[in-house]
Amino acid sequence: MTDQETLEVDGWRGKLTADAAAAAQEQDDVTAGGRPRLRKDARRLLFELLRPHRRPAAIVFLIVLVQVAATMAGPWLVGVAIDSALPAALRGHYGSLIAVATGLALAALVSGLLRSAFVLRSGAIGQAMLFELRRRAFDHVQSLSVSFHERFTSGRVISRLTSDVDTLNELLEAGLDGLITAIFNIAAISVILFFLDVPLALLAMASLVPVYLCYRWYTARAVRAFRRTRETNAALIVNVVETLNGIRAVQAFRRERRNDAIFAGLNGAYGDANRETYRLQAFFIPGTTLVGNLALVAVLLIGGVRVADGGLQLGVLTAFLLYLQQFYDPMEDVAVFYNSLQSATAALEKIAAVLAVPASVPEPQTPVPLPRPVRGRVTLAGVRFGYTADRPVLPELSLDIAPGQTVALVGATGAGKTTIAKLISRFYDPTEGVVRLDGVDLRDLAEAELRRAVVMVTQDGFLFSGSVADNIAFGRDGATRADVMAAAGAVGAHQFITALPDGYDTDVRKRGGRLSAGQRQLVAFARAFLADPAVLILDEATSSLDVPSERAVQRALRTVLADRTALIIAHRLSTVEIADRVLVLASGRIMEDGVPDDLVDSGGGEFAALHASWRDSLV
Repeated sequence: MTDQETLEVDGWRGKLTADAAAAAQEQDDVTAGGRPRLRKDARRLLFELLRPHRRPAAIVFLIVLVQVAATMAGPWLVGVAIDSALPAALRGHYGSLIAVATGLALAALVSGLLRSAFVLRSGAIGQAMLFELRRRAFDHVQSLSVSFHERFTSGRVISRLTSDVDTLNELLEAGLDGLITAIFNIAAISVILFFLDVPLALLAMASLVPVYLCYRWYTARAVRAFRRTRETNAALIVNVVETLNGIRAVQAFRRERRNDAIFAGLNGAYGDANRETYRLQAFFIPGTTLVGNLALVAVLLIGGVRVADGGLQLGVLTAFLLYLQQFYDPMEDVAVFYNSLQSATAALEKIAAVLAVPASVPEPQTPVPLPRPVRGRVTLAGVRFGYTADRPVLPELSLDIAPGQTVALVGATGAGKTTIAKLISRFYDPTEGVVRLDGVDLRDLAEAELRRAVVMVTQDGFLFSGSVADNIAFGRDGATRADVMAAAGAVGAHQFITALPDGYDTDVRKRGGRLSAGQRQLVAFARAFLADPAVLILDEATSSLDVPSERAVQRALRTVLADRTALIIAHRLSTVEIADRVLVLASGRIMEDGVPDDLVDSGGGEFAALHASWRDSLV
């Protein structure tokens, strides 16, 4: 791969470093349906968010109508003052002038008060909509299966929940109120101009032709330009998130300079995309303003000649010019809003695309409850599964695990051990066949009931920010401090926890960085023990422990695994010693199945060979 590579997004091409191009070129799988579908989904999402606020929106609509009427009264009263009130004042009659001045003051006061009410009410509606959008997006992302998160980078998820929602917020804060007022002003002024003078109104309307042409030119390019800004911004966030998540590897392998180059490429692409939007704005906004000013000049010249000839009153011409100025002033507001609208539309499309992703492991329409008490029998019948259609990991697997049995899965990397664990946990559904718990198809179980019955502890032992006690209590809602301490004691974690600076209240910091790998794993075990599942899956869960810690955990596991079904995935055969049964896997098939001691004593099998190699490594 060359050091420079061309990135092409929606017809835009730019030079990036090869690594930056690879990062930026990553496409959202959820956009595979095409832009028209995304625009339709975005519109439907917008209407769904607005539907609960129809009554407040109607009130806002009425406020705008009255405000526009008050604003429109100003130029009309100025025209009346010039043609009637001022001549009367020159004759010593000031009543009309005072009445007109009072009307102008009241119109300005009403307009200002209603403007304030509009901003407050429309802002409340907008923030309520954004609150619901954030909540819905976060809930949906949480509910999506592991398969989604394995292919959809965390940086892009963060971009949807933060940057894209912030873009919508900017639209509501900066442009929506101005747009609504501008639309009503333009509509009202168009009618008033024809009422004042038809020939001048036709001249003013003729100026809309070049405005429309500018608009068509702008819109043809702005949609792509603003979509590029969202895509390049997402790529930038992806790069930052992945760099910070892997900061130890970055520093260990002196990757900083290369990362700087990648970031510079992505940052440059984002800057180029934004500069393109500015170039479009630099033409469109001044262009519409220029057309409006030329129309104003033309009306002034022609209207002035007619006033001089006596064919038009000076007050009417003055009011017409004031209205025409108000007619074109909102055009710039509309242009600014359209810029924000294009960026917000691109952001809303991406959020709508994520919300449109169906759950690959959906909730059953009519959940079937597990028989009570839950015994923990796990059955896989004719299961076929692959992460891609052309490469099955499990060609066809049938397995029955008796209640309370501890089964160890061993085999080479890629043999299908973790895949079996994911299917039993229902992170995925099998392509063919069925996985049952106590005779019930996992696809018929409610999500909450399944998660109470089946718990997996993985090798990373993920901890959340907060105290040690909080992380253990995560296993069961409403757990007391006594419950937490009992769980920690059961897995052998109590001693090291009490030795921490603040004991159980010690902050583990980001991802448990304050604890060692072994300590994090012990906390994860305590969490699982507190959850008290019928089926416990340990996926390389002791791989991070040193020998003393591993032996302590193995002793604790005999307590933890008592009276529950357990599935242990391990390469270190010391963990397998506590199993009642061992399954040796290869290419998704069970090659050996039996009691550990029996398989070792047979002497001729795969497990016996693995056991001999492990024993030799201890010498």
